[in-house]
Amino acid sequence: METIVIKCGGSILSELSDSFFSSIKELKYKGYRVVIVHGGGPEIAQTLSSLNIKSDFVNGLRRTTKEVLDVVEMVLSGTVNKSVVIELEKAGIPAVGLSGCDAGLLKAKPVDLENLGYVGEVEQVNVSFLDTILSQDYVPVLSPIGMDGEFTRYNINADTAAASVAIALKAKHLLFVTDVDGIKKDDKVLPSLSTESVVTLIEEGTIYGGMIPKVKAALSALNDGGLNEITIINGKGSLLSVDGTLKGTKIVKELEVV
Repeated sequence: METIVIKCGGSILSELSDSFFSSIKELKYKGYRVVIVHGGGPEIAQTLSSLNIKSDFVNGLRRTTKEVLDVVEMVLSGTVNKSVVIELEKAGIPAVGLSGCDAGLLKAKPVDLENLGYVGEVEQVNVSFLDTILSQDYVPVLSPIGMDGEFTRYNINADTAAASVAIALKAKHLLFVTDVDGIKKDDKVLPSLSTESVVTLIEEGTIYGGMIPKVKAALSALNDGGLNEITIINGKGSLLSVDGTLKGTKIVKELEVV
């Protein structure tokens, strides 16, 4: 069975539509194994603010002290994770919420302890444990908190965590679910792009802001991880077109010449 890894950004979680969950059900009906990895930036920021805990960003990554990490874990592995699980269950999709610490799912190492604190990157994914859950027809919902061999926890960027999971599972598709229809140029969604074209669009400013870390994670997964394609897609509607194909912008290593 082929696997689809779906990364849901924090900005879209509260806007995921009924048709989004219906399309996940349809993907499962078609025989795909589905894994969801989620973020939760807005909820984290709101909770940190309410607790008067200061937090800043370095190169797009949240500097994570132990105090910040406790809040990040509480929000991601608690409130956000369970809200996604509940919505899946409402849609009739068996789901189980997990942290990357559970069963050593995401073995992590620090990115830059001195400047970023407890921000990590994935070293290893416990594939056999995920395979066990998937074999029971559950959708694993993962919060991107990892742990090293000394049981130190790390806050992992959800885009890169999802890419690591997709690579480890040899997934057919990795979907970055966001609040836009895909990558646009001149107000039109580009259905497919090569990695080379993506670099050009970043350089010329067509791809900017919050889309940049998504496409950079996509490029890394394609260039280094052996994935064949990654799709950036809107979660406010169905993931599937009328003909059953995925919507959004597909990024591939090289476009086929017809």
